[in-house]
Formats: sequence, C-alpha cells, structure tokens
Amino acid sequence: MTALFRTLSAKIAGILVVFFLAAVTVIGLTLLVSWRFEGGAAAINDAGSERMHSYRLAYLLSQSLQADPRDPTLPRQIRQEIDDFEETLLRLERGDPARPLSLPKDPTVQALVRELQHRWRHRIKPLVLKIMETRDVGHKKALMAEYQPMLVEFVSRINHLVLLVERSNTHYTALLRSFQVGLVGLALFGTAFLIYWFFLLVVRPVNKLQHGMRSMAAEDFGVRLPVESRDEFGVLAAGFNRMADHLESLYATLEQRVEEKTRSLEEKNQDLQMLYEVAAFLNEPAILEEMCHGVLSKMSQLLGARGGVVRLVNPASQQLPIVVHEGVSERFLQEEACLAVGECLCGKAAQDGEPVSWDLSKPSRQPLLYGCRDEGFEGVAVVPIRAKKQVLGIFNLFFDHRRVLTDAEIRLLETVARHLGVAIENLRLVSREKEMAVSEERNLLAQELHDSIAQSLAFLNIQVQLLHDSLTRGDTGEALEVLGQIGEGVQESYDDVRELLVHFRTRVDHADLESAIRSALEKFEGQTGIKTSFAASGGAPLAPEYVIQVLHIIQEALSNVRKHAAATRVEVELRRNAECRITVQDDGKGFDPGRYGGAGGEGHVGIKIMRERAHRIGAELDIASAPGAGTRVTLVLPGPGGAAVSASPHKG
Repeated sequence: MTALFRTLSAKIAGILVVFFLAAVTVIGLTLLVSWRFEGGAAAINDAGSERMHSYRLAYLLSQSLQADPRDPTLPRQIRQEIDDFEETLLRLERGDPARPLSLPKDPTVQALVRELQHRWRHRIKPLVLKIMETRDVGHKKALMAEYQPMLVEFVSRINHLVLLVERSNTHYTALLRSFQVGLVGLALFGTAFLIYWFFLLVVRPVNKLQHGMRSMAAEDFGVRLPVESRDEFGVLAAGFNRMADHLESLYATLEQRVEEKTRSLEEKNQDLQMLYEVAAFLNEPAILEEMCHGVLSKMSQLLGARGGVVRLVNPASQQLPIVVHEGVSERFLQEEACLAVGECLCGKAAQDGEPVSWDLSKPSRQPLLYGCRDEGFEGVAVVPIRAKKQVLGIFNLFFDHRRVLTDAEIRLLETVARHLGVAIENLRLVSREKEMAVSEERNLLAQELHDSIAQSLAFLNIQVQLLHDSLTRGDTGEALEVLGQIGEGVQESYDDVRELLVHFRTRVDHADLESAIRSALEKFEGQTGIKTSFAASGGAPLAPEYVIQVLHIIQEALSNVRKHAAATRVEVELRRNAECRITVQDDGKGFDPGRYGGAGGEGHVGIKIMRERAHRIGAELDIASAPGAGTRVTLVLPGPGGAAVSASPHKG
C-alpha cells in the first residue's frame, strides 16, 4: 500500500478521493435527513387531516338525527368520510415514498399508530356503522352519547401522534443543521489542508528546482538538490543532480573536448580539402597515367605513405598489372609487376571488392608475396577502384612503419578511389566514343566514295579500254570521242572529290544552322550556276551535334540535285516553331523511287547515307518524287524545344 502512494499523482489522486468520499457521505446523510424530515412533515399533515375527518364524521352523524331516512345523500357522505379516514390511516401506517411520507422509526410512534388502527377498526368504525343503520331516533341519540367520549379520546390519541412526529422532526432539523455545519467545516478544513498539502508536495519542491536552475544558470555546477521523496519530484531531483554531475564533468573537461573537436574538424576539413583537390584534378583533361600518378602522390603525402602503386584489372587475363608507381624499387616492380586477381592481399581485395589495411608484422590468412616485406614495408593499405559497381583495379599505399588505417581514413581512400574509377571509366568512354565516331565517318566516307568516285573510276576504266581498242584499230574519230568522254569523267570525279572535301571540312560555329545553310547554298550556286533561294522563320535553336548532321544531309541533297536533277532552281525553307522544318525543293526531272529499291529510293547509296545520318540524330527522312515533277525530301528531328528539321534532295 505504501509503494502504491509513492508517486505524486497517486498521492494527489488518493487525497482527492478521500475528500470526495467524505463530501459525498455528508451530502448523502444530509439528503437522507431531509427526506426523513419531509416525510415527517407529510405525516403531520395527514395526521391532522385525520382529526378533521373525525370531527366531520361526528358532525354528519349528528345531522342524521334530523335528516330524512329515505334521503341517501347523508349516508353516502358518511361512507366517503369513512373511506377517506381509512385510506389516510393506512397511508400513515405504510408510508408513501412518492410524496414522500413516512413516520419516524420510533417504537412509541409505531405502537401508537397500531393502537389507532385497532380503535378505529374495533370500536369507532363499528359504532359509526351502527348509528347509521339505526332507524330509531331515541336509540340513535343514545348511541351518539356513547360515541362522543370515544371520539374525544380517539382525537386525543391522534394529537399525541402529531406531537410525537413533530418532536421527531425537531430532532431531524437539529441533525440536518449539524450536517450542514459539518459540511461547511469540511470545506474550510479541506481547503486549508489541500493548500498546505500542495505547498509541501508541489510548491516547495518546485521552488527548490527553480533555485537549482538559477544556480546552474549562474554557472554554479556544484549545486545539488535534496532527494526527500520517491515521487516524481524525487525522481526529478535525482535527475537534476545527475545532470549537474554531468555538466560539472563536461565543464571541467570543456577545453580538452573543444581541442578534440577542433582537431577532429581540422582532420575532416583536411579530408574535404583533399577530396576537392582530387575531384578538381580528375576533372582536368589528362591521360590515364597522369591521373593515377597525381592521385597516388596526393594520398601518399596526406597519409604519410612511403610509396604506392595503382593496378588496373585486365578483363581478358584477369591480371593486375602496375599502371603507375611511387616509392618502390625496380626489384619490387620486376617481382610484382603483374598479379593475378585473388593473389596476395592486393589480388584478394580486387576479387572481393573490400578495402584492406594490414600490419605486415602480423600473420595473414592470405599468403603474402615477397615484395612488400623485402622492401621493408611494415604496413599496407589496399582499396578497390570502382565504377558502376565493377572493380576496375586497386589502389595501394605502403608504409615503412606499423600502420593500420582508421575507419575514417579507409572511407576517405574509398571515396578517392571511386572518383578515380569514374574518371578512368569516363576516359574509356570518351576513347570508345571517338573510335565509334571515326569508324562511322569512315563508313560514310567509304559509302560516298563508292557511290561517286568508285563508279566514276569504273567508268573511266571502261573508257580507257575503249580508247585502247580505237587506237589499236586506228579509228581516230572514235578515239577522240572516247577521249572526250574520259575528260568528262575525270572532271566529274574532280567535282566529286571537291564536294567530298567540302562535306568533311564543314564546321558550324555555335550551332548557327541558318548561316551554314546560306554558305552551302552560295557555294552550290557558284559551282553549278543553279539559282537558289532561302527562307527562314522562327528561332528555336538545335544542339550542335544535330546541326552538323542536318547540314550534311542538306549538302547531300544539293549534290543529288547537281548530279541527277537537271534543275534550274532550288528552294530551301527553314521553319523553327513548335518544330524545326527544312525544305529543299528542286524543279528538276524527278525520278521513279521504285527503280531504287523502294518508295523513297532506299536502294541508292546516297539516300541510304542520308537515312543513316537522320537515324543517328533521331530524325525521320521522307523522299517524295515523280518523273517530271521534281523531288522533295522531308527530315523531321524532334529535339530540345520540340525542334524538327525537313530537307528535300534529289535521288542521289
């Protein structure tokens, strides 16, 4: 029970429950006494009405001496009075909770009520009925004379009952006042007690806590609060004391902690500075060996390593050759120039993809090669170089003293190694992209050479054979004719070569497509004499890599017009709104697309090259032509800003 009231909430709840129960008890007793008092008052009222009924009954009986015996009114009134008297007397005996009506539980009162019941039933009521039934006036008077003293005695007993009930009500009145005075006293005493009790349990502990907090705010960390109870304030005081102990300890070691934090921040700042330097270094253009050597030098200097190496994985042979090195001897390079993946600590780190920092004076689960210990190294760190969740190689640091890197240093090396891996992967991607670009341009060049110069040379070869035959036969006229055709073929081949040179020397500054088209049209008109016109609208720009391909497609279209169209005019239109559309329309003789392998002339090498260039930039090329109706080709290029391009060449 004592443990139950240790907490402040339990104490407050307990005392409030006690006061509540006391108040409810006093109020309940007050209500009970009031109910009894009200029941006694109702009993006095009914007992008084019994006296009235007795006298009225005597009056009606006296009236019956002079009344007509045949008149039923008076007997009926007497019967009603008898019934009312009996009903009231029965209600006095049993009580009535609804009014409420009740007689005191005093035995004297109960005995007096039973006596009245007995007198009424056995003496008064029979005599009254007998008087009513008697017809003889003389006899009725004699019975009335007998009834008078009996009525007086009966009424005196009723008066005595009223006096007893009034005496009981006087007692209940005094008791009710006592309860009310007690309730007032309980309210006054309870209020005073609760104020004092709350002062002891709440106000005084809060004041002590406030005093302790003010002392703590004034840097008096030696202040302590007495723990005087086991309730919430006791727990709070104990917690305050523990906090004071902790703050006192912290204040005592504050300078030391500040120095440690400062040193830690300096180390982190140094790490961040190193990461910034490494990232900036790797973002500068450099070859692979320069990048690896620069990172190796920076990390060796930062962590105090005597030397290190960078090895990259050869995917084909699963070997780890040394790419760059620093601070190791030639003998070391000869002995460990190439490790297998999984061999020694370095190869194991490359195989598992987990960093390792090891004291070489301790035995290792993985058999160590001779190089590190023979070089006099006593500590080694191995960090995998990663890119796209693949291990590209490893990063080694060698120490000439026993050194095991901390977790923070390992994380720093891992971050640097990831940056190096991304830079290496970017170099490889750039190299592959250049190789693919060169290969594609060579393929396009070969196709254009095949479509133009190769065919011209084949034609010239045939013409040379014909010239040889003509000269052998001595046919000078035919020889001169063939010689003229050879001259035309040479001139056409010369024009094709010049056109190819123009194509592959084309440069577009700042992706200015409009200026490039105007320049191409000027050259075309100057070389061919064919009139050109150009119209441009809108201003949504294209990316530079798109512009150069679009310009090559337009140049190929103009080349086809020169070779095959026999046109007198070429119209070029550039529209850049929701889409960018270029139209090149000639008025030449046109062609039948079905003769070139499809509706758009897909079987022709020049058209195939145009389609390949369009496909490379995600564009769609459409060629429309008919004999005698000219040619129109449309190129649509979805790009930034919804750009689209449209061009119209001839069949070539």
